[in-house]
Amino acid sequence: MATRTIGDSATTLVRRKSFSETYVGEWLTTTDHKKIGIMYIVTAFFFFLVGGMEALLVRAQLAEPGARVLSPQEYNQLFTMHGTTMIFLFVMPMLAGLGNYVVPLMIGARDMAFPRLNAFGYWVILFGGIFIQSSFLFGAAPNGGWFMYAPLNQTAAGCGHGFECTPGMNADFWILGTMMLGVSSLTGALNFVVTILRMRAPGMSINRMPLFSWMILVMAFLLLFALPSLTAASVLLLLDRHIGTHFYQYAFGGDPLLWQHLFWSFGHPEVYILILPAFGIISEVLPVFSRKPIFGYTFVAWSGVAIGFLSFTVWAHHMFAVGLPPIAQSFFAVSTTLIAIPTAVKIFNWIATIFMGKISFKTPMVFALGFVSMFLIGGLNGVALAVVPFDYQVTDSYFVVSHIHYVLFGGSALGIFAGIFYWFPKMTGKLLNEKLGHIQFWLLFVGMNLAFFPMHILGLLGMPRRVYTYPANLGWNEWNLIASIGAFIIGIGVLVFVFNLISSLKNGEKAGTDPWDAFTLEWDTASPPKQYNFLTLPVVRSRRPFYDKKYPEVADWKQVIH
Repeated sequence: MATRTIGDSATTLVRRKSFSETYVGEWLTTTDHKKIGIMYIVTAFFFFLVGGMEALLVRAQLAEPGARVLSPQEYNQLFTMHGTTMIFLFVMPMLAGLGNYVVPLMIGARDMAFPRLNAFGYWVILFGGIFIQSSFLFGAAPNGGWFMYAPLNQTAAGCGHGFECTPGMNADFWILGTMMLGVSSLTGALNFVVTILRMRAPGMSINRMPLFSWMILVMAFLLLFALPSLTAASVLLLLDRHIGTHFYQYAFGGDPLLWQHLFWSFGHPEVYILILPAFGIISEVLPVFSRKPIFGYTFVAWSGVAIGFLSFTVWAHHMFAVGLPPIAQSFFAVSTTLIAIPTAVKIFNWIATIFMGKISFKTPMVFALGFVSMFLIGGLNGVALAVVPFDYQVTDSYFVVSHIHYVLFGGSALGIFAGIFYWFPKMTGKLLNEKLGHIQFWLLFVGMNLAFFPMHILGLLGMPRRVYTYPANLGWNEWNLIASIGAFIIGIGVLVFVFNLISSLKNGEKAGTDPWDAFTLEWDTASPPKQYNFLTLPVVRSRRPFYDKKYPEVADWKQVIH
């Protein structure tokens, strides 16, 4: 729409801005992968704060025996929502956000393959997250655990037949919410696969692709093949709850273990969906701050593919105690042990990359080194859980809680912070404060070990998972208090990051286009990049295209792979 203004000597046409041209409208209607990536990251961090508050309330309840911070019902809701929030609403969308922002830049593309589908995926995850968290407003937050085991997930109708179950809308919020989040994940996975396989810059063969892009590609394939299992399980559960079928009800010929098989055939690939992109971040950060190429690029890349394949063969190690036949137990014990091999390959290659390097202990590097050490602990106690007799003793105990937190906080969360500190200058043109970054790291590192290492001991002492309170005479008091203190130290570390983020956005040091003297193509653009990313598409001749462009005299052209 235009209006005509008549002056003394000229006629000026003034066009009224459309909504999509305003600042708010530009963000709400964008299909630019960079803006969508930032929206993913901001949304995921908001839910990280929500999930962290849920965790602190749980730890406050368990800090001493007989505490009454929460009622049993509130505890079950917060325990369930903490796990659901951290997995589905923090780690997955955060990694999707980093991938959205960085991957097209890394591979020399203008945008994602399907920009509108990309925007759709973001809005679905936002509204899915709001939907599942809104359950608190109705007093019906999910309360059957983030895994929602049958028959605890059945309806009031099932309770009348001797089932101890979850009546009301609680499980429905979880089922419908996770299905919405699954739709978002599937659209994102499809977009990543097509973008990475079909839109790489000229000369960027699959064996020249940055390792973060490799791990995002493997993650996307895992999502495409694993999520249908959870969707099928959820549809069957909805039919049980509302139509009167009995897929999971033993008294009517159903099988509660069917839920566990379907859930964990998604749930264990999900662990690698959450950790593989963090592996990719570490594989980008360590070489840059060691001033060396990654050691054994091919092994690091293809070990990620091997982890992806093997992740579909290990789900039943979550079910050793349910009465599986010995042959099944033997198979899943062996496959669980085997998956440690490609994981160990990565750790050895990272150590070899660091060895004899000119290490710069910038904040991204410190978080990356913390990741390697903490994930190693999580991996080793995961191998212990592959031993069937040992698993019998500690399954459903706090030993398993410790394992998953070392993997997903010591692994995914530290890897995410390494990536945020590394790519924040690319996204904003400013640097996060180094001193505050180191303070945050040590608070998280100390707090994490105080919070999660005592859980190993609690599990060996017999403390079960999902316990609301405990008596004072079992030897658990001191360890639970230490774990709760550690959790609040983690909370302080996160607050330091929030302060660092806000102050750096307002008054941070300007970063320039290449603050880390980096290797890959995303740094061969302005910071933040223009909407079109690259004025002319780059031509790639090696695995470190930007580094070789900066230093042609030292480029090792023997590394060129055809």
